Amino acid sequence: MDVRAQLVMVFNLDKCLGCHTCSIACKNIWTDRRGAEYMWWNNVETKPGAGYPKFWEDQKRYKGGWVLRGDKLKLRAFSKLSTLLNIFYQPHMPRLEDYYHPWTYDYAKLYESPEESDQPVAEPISLISGEKIDIEFGPNWDDDLGGSPLYAEEDINLDERRIVTNFGSIFMFYLPRICNHCLNPACVAACPQRAIYKRGEDGIVLVDQNTCRGWRFCVTACPYKKVYYNWNTGKSEKCIFCYPRTETAQANACAHSCVGRIRYVGVVLYDADRIEDALKVKDEELVEAQRKIILDPRDEMVRKAAKENGVPDNWLEAALKSPAYALIKEYELALPLHPEFRTMPMTFYIPPLSPVLAVHRAIHDVEEHEEVPDKNLLRVPVRYLSKLFAGGNERVVTEALERLVALRKYMRARNVGEQPDEDSLRKAGLDAESAEKLYRLLTIASYNERYAIPSLHREYLDVTPSEERRGGSGFGISIRPRGGQ
Repeated sequence: MDVRAQLVMVFNLDKCLGCHTCSIACKNIWTDRRGAEYMWWNNVETKPGAGYPKFWEDQKRYKGGWVLRGDKLKLRAFSKLSTLLNIFYQPHMPRLEDYYHPWTYDYAKLYESPEESDQPVAEPISLISGEKIDIEFGPNWDDDLGGSPLYAEEDINLDERRIVTNFGSIFMFYLPRICNHCLNPACVAACPQRAIYKRGEDGIVLVDQNTCRGWRFCVTACPYKKVYYNWNTGKSEKCIFCYPRTETAQANACAHSCVGRIRYVGVVLYDADRIEDALKVKDEELVEAQRKIILDPRDEMVRKAAKENGVPDNWLEAALKSPAYALIKEYELALPLHPEFRTMPMTFYIPPLSPVLAVHRAIHDVEEHEEVPDKNLLRVPVRYLSKLFAGGNERVVTEALERLVALRKYMRARNVGEQPDEDSLRKAGLDAESAEKLYRLLTIASYNERYAIPSLHREYLDVTPSEERRGGSGFGISIRPRGGQ
């Protein structure tokens, strides 16, 4: 058993406002500079929709992630021969237009124009070339279902595309996205320069700017398209999980600034020996396989193995208080984004509840049902959610929704002085004590309850950059502190 620690972020999609405060906080800190104008390490998409870059989920187009060929995992886009042939050209990489052409406005015209009968206009100009441009697309171009016939209808997760143009069935929710800091990152495996590595002490995936040569294999290989090319420096860049903040036990900038308090950050322990086997199952089995490699931090054997592998005591204590572990493993609410890409992402999403469609009779609230209604009655189809978060496994999505519905019914009854329905709670796998804990975590949790981030002092770690990049398969490494600390 090879026990390692990973910092994980969980998103509660029921509470996302789509305000983009997280995106602006990230932009102001990390990508407000030349060459990074088009980069949004954190972005919030409207689903269904095209996303950023456009249609990033379509791997027939972008060739990202891994595929299972026989009993071996292979990069979808590359073999040894194709790596050599594509060393100077990436045919499946998104173009700038797929992200968007960054622009500003010629504000000088507003106060430098001579007196005229018409109001002067600040025309859009490119942030890259400085020339006038016609704006055709932006990072939130389809926000709130804007342009549904053009973009939302083309969402590959939809089985029935007309659903987003029919007023009676249209639905939407927000999907915040950062780099997933995967356990089996395709970007790490694809880099011929070994410039991308997964830190052994916290699992964060980083790009060594001194080593990167701008081959851009990582951009193609990442199925989530969260690695970007800086045209000014000629290097690749990506979300760094705000490690200068997390190393000092502070929440990530996107999480700290979140208005809806939808984000949770914590430590999970996992068995690295079982990653490869967990990825060699059918798409529908990937969620449960990923849950199985996440270990119970209260188990003495797990704690002992973690210490032997160099996991510090404060990280083990943080794992005990981790909201991420509770939501992912204990309550099985949070699900990975597109597990069928087989990168084993380490960001998780609690699927959103939704109103029930009024079909033949007036049904407006989920709570009117003893259980989650038939999937055909939910405004957000379970099938859609399963293709987004569960590799097509509708059962694990339904189970998560059942727990959310049972919790909502139970706490509503308690708050209005009615007799709580504990039978529904038990059917959903909860009891009164766990319902209280989950209710607090999802609603009124304090800062320290939402973020259980242990401090990290890299000066105590006996590791070199070359050791960190050892073994480009993407399964990470373990790092032992000096002096057994």
